[in-house]
Amino acid sequence: MEQKKHVKFEGRLVFVGFGSVGQGSLPLLLRHIDMPRDRIVIITGDPRGRQEAEHYGISYTVTPLTRENHRAVLDPFLGKGDFLLNLSVDVGSTALADLCCEKGAIYLDTCIEPWAGGYTDPKVSPSHRSNYGQREEVLALRRKYPTGAPTVIPTHGANPGLISHWVKQAFVNIAGDIYGKVDVPKSKEEWARLAMRLGVKTIHCSERDTQVANPRKRRWEFVNTWSVDGFIGEGSQPCELGWGSHEKHFPHDGKRHEFGCDAAIYLTRPGASVRVRSWTPSEGHYYGFLITHGESISISDYFTVRKGGNVVYRPTCHYAYHPCDDTVLSIYELGGRNWRGQEKRRVLMDDIYDGADELGALLMGHPKGAYWYGSQLSVHEARQLAPFNNATSLQVAAGVLGAVVWAMENPRAGIVDPDDVDFQRVLEIANPYLGKVLGIYTDWTPLEGRNHPFPEDLDSSDPWQFKNFRVT
Repeated sequence: MEQKKHVKFEGRLVFVGFGSVGQGSLPLLLRHIDMPRDRIVIITGDPRGRQEAEHYGISYTVTPLTRENHRAVLDPFLGKGDFLLNLSVDVGSTALADLCCEKGAIYLDTCIEPWAGGYTDPKVSPSHRSNYGQREEVLALRRKYPTGAPTVIPTHGANPGLISHWVKQAFVNIAGDIYGKVDVPKSKEEWARLAMRLGVKTIHCSERDTQVANPRKRRWEFVNTWSVDGFIGEGSQPCELGWGSHEKHFPHDGKRHEFGCDAAIYLTRPGASVRVRSWTPSEGHYYGFLITHGESISISDYFTVRKGGNVVYRPTCHYAYHPCDDTVLSIYELGGRNWRGQEKRRVLMDDIYDGADELGALLMGHPKGAYWYGSQLSVHEARQLAPFNNATSLQVAAGVLGAVVWAMENPRAGIVDPDDVDFQRVLEIANPYLGKVLGIYTDWTPLEGRNHPFPEDLDSSDPWQFKNFRVT
């Protein structure tokens, strides 16, 4: 493929963490960003990825970051105009974003992480250790740095990240099919009004991963197509979803947050223990795990319409993730161990011999029913497109690439969600690495084919109620 340099960067690029996503992102960044390699440095907590870094001649240091040492370790590498790319786990995202704002450096993360142990710390309330709570913590930096802050994007890979841009593209496509040519909204308020006009009630981040490896999962081993540590952490967090204005049945185990934007709720159980019905074009109907993710909160918040201070429209939004089959077995084993992570952990990469990752936004409730827009990428395509990747990691790496380029082009945008970023620019950069990108309508609803023995658990008057999606 043509390897166009999208941007020239004069500062230093500092990787924090270099697991599967870092290893997959590096070759893309080297292809598309014009900068000397001696201005790139990797600081990571373990020796994974050393061979990949040395392959490109990139400086590599194993120094685990902690609450106590992160400033001293990073201080020599960060100044005004530099870029910190945080692809680690167990490193406090808010602390690193704060340091970058103080230094005048750009910051990008693929998810908001607490310090080690923060996902399950019993001294911290479920509300405050949720993604909702951590997002509020990062956004509070806007008050500390009200003007002139460098660009900080705390959640931008594939999901969260690309999923927010696919939602916008889906809205434009649906509106065009219903109303004819439409102008692309220019502001948050215009986007929210378009969503309300279309009547979208529920948005899923729908993902089905069919990649398969040899050897298969072994007993007491957690395998995954991306960070095992990251997935165990977020799967153990409280289940979270953006809570729409159309919802009539508040979950029996649901809780509201007592602070912040109030766009989301959480359930008093780990996300990896909650399943929901969803749909993708290749798989059709499937059961996914309602794992907490940042897009569940930011998308619902972004598309909220208020009148006189009251919410008059907001879509429900959540993840519906069916990982590869061996990861599903790993999750069941994890739950059976009372959420104590397996000692053996393996990220599937070169051992994958077939399969694909189908990831997109499923928008439901509009006049045409449901519409899925996203990426279908096989592992074979991924290997042809970029080294050190499988289908899942390349979708994330493409999102990282798009956001890094946009941030370098817009270095003083302040602290922003992915939903605030130019969706067309990011997709222009990311699409060549996403395999088949398509939109497709479906007449599927979560009530399809249901012969429920307990009909009181369903709401047939509105198929898009959360209680109809939840697997009980």
